[in-house]
Amino acid sequence: MSENKIVTLGCRLNTYESEVMRKNAREAGLEDAIIINTCAVTGEAVRQARQTIRKLRKNDPDAKIIVTGCAAQIDPEAFAGMKEVDRVIGNKEKLELNSFLPERTERIDVSDIMQVRETANHLIDGFDEHTRAFIEVQQGCDHRCTFCIIPFGRGPNRSVPIGEIVDRVKNLVERGFKEVVLTGVDVTSYGPDLPGKPTFGQMVRRLLSNVPELPRLRLSSLDPAAIDDDLLNVIENDPRLMPHFHLSLQSGEDMILKRMKRRHSVADAIQLADKIRALRPDAVLGADIIAGFPTETDEMFATTMETLERCHITFAHVFPFSAREGTPAARMPQLPGNIRKKRASQIRALGEAVLDEFLESRLGKIVSVLVEKDNHGHCEHYCPVQLTSDVVAGEIVRARVEKIQDGSLIAKVVHND
Repeated sequence: MSENKIVTLGCRLNTYESEVMRKNAREAGLEDAIIINTCAVTGEAVRQARQTIRKLRKNDPDAKIIVTGCAAQIDPEAFAGMKEVDRVIGNKEKLELNSFLPERTERIDVSDIMQVRETANHLIDGFDEHTRAFIEVQQGCDHRCTFCIIPFGRGPNRSVPIGEIVDRVKNLVERGFKEVVLTGVDVTSYGPDLPGKPTFGQMVRRLLSNVPELPRLRLSSLDPAAIDDDLLNVIENDPRLMPHFHLSLQSGEDMILKRMKRRHSVADAIQLADKIRALRPDAVLGADIIAGFPTETDEMFATTMETLERCHITFAHVFPFSAREGTPAARMPQLPGNIRKKRASQIRALGEAVLDEFLESRLGKIVSVLVEKDNHGHCEHYCPVQLTSDVVAGEIVRARVEKIQDGSLIAKVVHND
């Protein structure tokens, strides 16, 4: 049987959902297909998707090309209109085995994602080198940030019941996984659609309580406006929650945050950063930042730089603003592309300086490393670590940092006294 090819564009959720599609397509008996899982976060992402489809068709004229993902969900007709494409399926349909039956020939199979209300009837596992497991605990988004089209590709907020999450994590631990990452479109919006309306923090607390044998838990991007006392309590009191927290800041200037329709202020972000560090002194923070948002003046940008310095962002994920057709931000006065790129470069340089400073602070220290492959892994702060001796992948080892090389910590395994 000829294996199908899966091409994944965009976010980690797409990566994990691609593994579900790979399994479903195989079990459905589909052969010789290329499935492209698209992204719609920016206009550039959609352009790249169309370019990828044309290239794949040119390289393999006889394959059946199926297009799915957020770009396909939002504008299925545009992709169905491409001569290279055989079928277009939606984000709901891509997780259903029946969508990949060889006899399915309809050109468009895309339902109204905004009408989807059920919680996931499965949990999606994705794995890094088969050592770290990712679990999708939430899907969709009810917020309407002015730069973001994703709610129209993913649908409304919906959550996986806590009991199902606990069962899956127990199963993963039994299979030997030592680290689990909770992921979703907007994880801190977890729970209001479930009985009792549990918060994300309550779910994390109950998960750790019910799976005491889980060594390490990580969280994906957190909305500063939705971090509750339960989550702060876990940050303070359970060392199994790793001390690396990634915040969806987007900007560090109040007027831009308002124009983005974000729900937090600069003061909120600073207060949260200070609170996390007070509760967990070894914590490091990451942040998503959009550079050159429409109407951002030089003064506004300078304020964002000051905010990032004040919050001491160690891992800066920076994106020059890219207008997405269909969003309010695309209709706002745009900044020239060279200014957006220059500002993104300045933020990256600031982030790299803070990261270098943190890496230097690890010299001589003992770090806890989840080994992935080739004696490489990540420490509790998610810094890359290269070990100087052979270690079995999937193990967690203690290692002393001896030097820094090419952005990685070089460390020697130490044995417990």
